[in-house]
Amino acid sequence: MSKQELVVLGRTDETGACCPGLLTAPLDEGQSVELAKVFKALGDPVRLRLLSMIASRAGGEVCVCDLTPAFDLSQPTISHHLKLLRQAGLIDCERRGTWVYYWLLPEMTDRLAGILTRPAGEPLPVAAETAEVTG
Repeated sequence: MSKQELVVLGRTDETGACCPGLLTAPLDEGQSVELAKVFKALGDPVRLRLLSMIASRAGGEVCVCDLTPAFDLSQPTISHHLKLLRQAGLIDCERRGTWVYYWLLPEMTDRLAGILTRPAGEPLPVAAETAEVTG
């Protein structure tokens, strides 16, 4: 086993950088629970499609009245999926009269991208034993 110190994601390092990617440090328990909720929300094809429709909308927001007809699902089912996306911190909404308008919260998608992105040109971490055999 390596004597290398493990850095926990979300903790600031000496340079002041926050939230390194998965390839540079393991998640702590709280972060993994929080991120699992987001990935679970994204793990449903309907929710993933809803998020895509909201995120790609010109003007940055979309009325639920424009989302519902795109699916062969009832309005309460679409509302349930939208609620789960809101609870995951991916979207937000506002009621205007009888309609609800939704928009993307880019902070969460940026956070996910930062966690999942490997810095360009950097190799994957290699175990010490593997490096000795292949090196």
